[in-house]
Amino acid sequence: MYNILDYLEESARKYPNKVAFADLEKEITYQDLVVKAKRIGNRLSENFELGMPVPIFMDKSVDTICLFFGAVYAECFYVMLDTKQPKTRLNHIMNTLETDRVVTSNKYLSILERLEFKGQVIMIEDLFVSHQQDTIPEVRLQKHIDTMPLYCIFTSGSTGVPKGVLVSHRNVIDFIDVFVESFGINENDVIGNQAPWDFDVSVKDIYSTIKAGATMQIIPKQFFSMPTKLLDFLCEREVTTIIWAVSAVCIISTLKGFEYKVPLNLTKIMFSGEVMPVKQLQIWQKYIPNAMYVNLYGPTEITCNCTYHIIDREYALGEVIPIGKPFPNEKVFLLDNDDCEVTKYGAIGEICVSGTAVSLGYYNNKEQTQKAFCQNPLNKYYMEIIYRTGDLGYYNDDENLCFTSRKDFQIKHMGHRIELGEIENMMNKVEVIQRSCCIFENNKIIAFYDGEIERRELIRVLKKDLPVFMIPNVFYKIDRFPITKNGKIDRKKLSDMIKEEFDVSA
Repeated sequence: MYNILDYLEESARKYPNKVAFADLEKEITYQDLVVKAKRIGNRLSENFELGMPVPIFMDKSVDTICLFFGAVYAECFYVMLDTKQPKTRLNHIMNTLETDRVVTSNKYLSILERLEFKGQVIMIEDLFVSHQQDTIPEVRLQKHIDTMPLYCIFTSGSTGVPKGVLVSHRNVIDFIDVFVESFGINENDVIGNQAPWDFDVSVKDIYSTIKAGATMQIIPKQFFSMPTKLLDFLCEREVTTIIWAVSAVCIISTLKGFEYKVPLNLTKIMFSGEVMPVKQLQIWQKYIPNAMYVNLYGPTEITCNCTYHIIDREYALGEVIPIGKPFPNEKVFLLDNDDCEVTKYGAIGEICVSGTAVSLGYYNNKEQTQKAFCQNPLNKYYMEIIYRTGDLGYYNDDENLCFTSRKDFQIKHMGHRIELGEIENMMNKVEVIQRSCCIFENNKIIAFYDGEIERRELIRVLKKDLPVFMIPNVFYKIDRFPITKNGKIDRKKLSDMIKEEFDVSA
């Protein structure tokens, strides 16, 4: 297999009348998806050259998935654009892509106008209209190779400037084949999509669906602030599989959603993006004890995930849930500050990855690509490109890899090297605390927490497990953590809150 469309067409052959994707307003069968995507691809090929980006300015929906596959049929790659992003970010992305064309619908046209977009706007309503023959010029199909780009996801990362991670057909095929097989995803599954489609978690939803011939139910974003509606959706749509960000999973458990309703159709519960608090996992395991729980790890740059850990026991408060072992055909290892391999139990190193799933780098950004994607310093004999994740990890006594924190979150305080993740882990161990997050501002460790406990009592409890120099300087009780659009705790907003509420320089 060398084209992701082989997944789609094979499932359309097997299950032509089965619903492939559904949102609140409409659904589409595999057969109709192929027909519509080919029609769109034919029209897009008139507007975009072979192998070029197709920016899509829409929210996730059945129509949007038709555009994705339409772009692929046109032998181009798609770029999902956030409709709520500011003008400066949109302009930066379009300049990076070096295109002045955007595909959208009537629903979002006024937003583009407010953003003062000056380029050509191609309307999806026009693309749906049949035009001559709904076939893609054969010359394009004949030129396809599996290293051609499939999609580009823009992420700011530590630089604060959008970088477009470019992922090929081969990257996705290599990963999804193994992903579906590892967790037994099949045609009977109903996948509940949480992640925005400009976030790589959605790649697992979309391509696991078409690979297995499953059905994907697109969950509206607003439901993740209304647990009762979210649980109603999961039950009514008979969702069997969720592959969510940790914060999305925790929304149900922290807000006591299971006291309202338990989605007993769930058999596969997977999470990634942040450290899963043991306390929240325990709540899920209590109400849905027979499901398979999987902790996934991996950055966008290596095509979704590179390690996984199927949780086979209950973890005690304060224990670290491993990120596990590498997926087949992926090499994951640790390097120290001198670029020597770290193999000793408990020793910390930067998590590095090599293998077919490592992406093509950052689109039109040679400088950042060369920094993050580089030659394996352990291999002097032939070219072996690795991705340096910027994450720190160590091996436990079961030889499973464990995540400790970002390199960015490793601080020096009072003369000591401190991992903020270690403080968070000890705070999450406290019985009344639901979740916690620590940041470092103006040489102070500032701890946010959700739970009914006073500062003095919390310090007393933490001193049982942490040395004095690791006890946070400032504690901030919060009713609900701000969440990024990708489903992670929004540390920038927490930092902004501190600047408003406290004089951290005092």
